[in-house]
Amino acid sequence: MITASALGSFALIVGLLTLTPGLDTALILRTAALGHRRRAWGAVIGIQTGTLMWGVLTSLGVTALLTASHLAYTAVRWAGAAYLVWMGGRMLLSTLRRGPGAGTDDGADAPDADDSFRGGWRRGTLTNLLNPKMGAFYVAVLPQFIPEGASHLAMGTLLAGVHIVLALLWAGVLIAFARVLRGGLQSRSARRILDRVTGTVIAGFGVHLALGD
Repeated sequence: MITASALGSFALIVGLLTLTPGLDTALILRTAALGHRRRAWGAVIGIQTGTLMWGVLTSLGVTALLTASHLAYTAVRWAGAAYLVWMGGRMLLSTLRRGPGAGTDDGADAPDADDSFRGGWRRGTLTNLLNPKMGAFYVAVLPQFIPEGASHLAMGTLLAGVHIVLALLWAGVLIAFARVLRGGLQSRSARRILDRVTGTVIAGFGVHLALGD
């Protein structure tokens, strides 16, 4: 059985990873700041669904095969990069198509106009699963905390659960913070700026993923 010390060390590592600003943070903040609370929580649960799947796949040894195969890793990396560039580019194009008098996410042409939990979940899950660096992280870290003789699947799922709990707590803080920001996003120009910044950040992550090793 894993010791409390090892569990604490793992929690510290994934806690720092969770607190580091990144794609997940941008996605949650942007969605929640626009008032899409259900969609924001859908994205949060989707991201954690991906985290759980990475934990299970790593425990079963599947992720090790992915990271060991240059072709498979590259295929996932390019798929993830293309998805992120598409997502970010769609946000940017939607702000350019609308004139100064048009809305942002309340229009029919907005990339995610509805406050749909399912839509947020789908986006969060795809964003997480199409990031092979998440799999590489789990391959590098997770096995170190699984005691010899213990069930890899059970312990891997437990450790992924610790990561998920910490991420859910942090997501709650982000969504609460975004609700405070929402008051300053009532104007259409402010919403366009938010979409342009978020779209640039997401597309930038995609380009970085494509050009990374």
